[in-house]
Amino acid sequence: MLSPIKKSAWARRLPWIALLLVLGGGAFAYWRYVTLHPPPPITYKTATIERRKIVGRVTASGTLQAVVTVQVGTQVSGRLQKINVDFNSEVKKGDLLAKIDPQLFQANVAQAHANYVSATASVVQAEAKSRDAERVYARTKALNAQQLASLADLETAETSLAIAKSGIDVAKASLEQAKAQLNQTQVNLSYTSIFSPIDGVVISRNVDVGQTVAASLQAPVLFTIAEDLRKMQVNTNVAEGDVGRLTPGMAAYFTVDAFPGQRFNGKISQIRNAAQTVQNVVTYDAVVGVDNSDLRLRPGMTANVTIIYDSRDQVLAVPNAAMRFKPPPAMLGSAGAGASASAAPTGSGAGRGRMARGEKEPDTRAVWVLEGDKARSASIKLGLSDGTVTEVVSGDVKEGDLVVTDATAAGGTSGAGASPVRGGRMF
Repeated sequence: MLSPIKKSAWARRLPWIALLLVLGGGAFAYWRYVTLHPPPPITYKTATIERRKIVGRVTASGTLQAVVTVQVGTQVSGRLQKINVDFNSEVKKGDLLAKIDPQLFQANVAQAHANYVSATASVVQAEAKSRDAERVYARTKALNAQQLASLADLETAETSLAIAKSGIDVAKASLEQAKAQLNQTQVNLSYTSIFSPIDGVVISRNVDVGQTVAASLQAPVLFTIAEDLRKMQVNTNVAEGDVGRLTPGMAAYFTVDAFPGQRFNGKISQIRNAAQTVQNVVTYDAVVGVDNSDLRLRPGMTANVTIIYDSRDQVLAVPNAAMRFKPPPAMLGSAGAGASASAAPTGSGAGRGRMARGEKEPDTRAVWVLEGDKARSASIKLGLSDGTVTEVVSGDVKEGDLVVTDATAAGGTSGAGASPVRGGRMF
């Protein structure tokens, strides 16, 4: 039999003994669970770092146009009496394109000519009156000297002479007005004949015979003439993020829907400074010159243009998918906490990248390299990208290394992340 004192001591120890037994049982159960249920294996999807050629491209869409296009209008109103050209007609500078009915303009010329003749006669009449006034003034002055004519008669004759001379000036001014009016009506009559201002091809005809055109506030466009379809250009809309990579003289190629699968070559001839903003997107016009000697390309065709701004031969290239990869938690647990911290991009420029001109320090990113059945994080510096692969300037990788592009734990989720890379741009 235990004494009451010993019974009290055991009573105080029982809860602690029970707690130790529970903790020990829990630890044993966890050990048994881990032993019977090991961590699920991680399946890796990899790509090989290899040497290859990388070409930096900028893509844009545009419209084919003739280098010089002239819109031919009319400066006078009237009914079209004759049209000598049609669509695709070849014309020379000075060829008669169309004729506006000239009858009203001929009548205006005849009336203005009559006014001119009348004004000419008025000048002759005024000169005759002036000569007569001079003779009267001379006689009156001689008579006044002989005291045979009064001073009032002399003053009247002098005034009449002055009025006659001023009449000549008035008549000459009227003659000049009539002459100007006649010239204006003759010019308007000449405008009824519409001539070609350049050598070229008529690509648009907007009127027909018998149609009345009104040239009131703005000259109506009758024809559109392209100077030389053997030399054309593509006016492209290049985003402001890409225009800094382009300079005149860069090679470009494009495709059109009319000839699927065929490439047409050209070069940038001009980058215009005028910005165009459509739905808050700023673009610039990069003009690509095109040789169209075979005349297959036509004005107005939509062209999908690719401009090559840089290229690198036989450089280490890492797939962009490897830089978009985000490791799943199971992979981070197996690789260690230190690897998780190094997986994030370093450097403030992550996601933008080095440009072909005016380049700065290459941006630094992290990729996961598979070595055996384990993956490690490696830091690399990036160069030129073609949207699919990116040049490795330097870093803890070498040719032949396997970089992880995706990893999946059994029953888990993929580690692929959203792509920060767009085609034709660098990181």
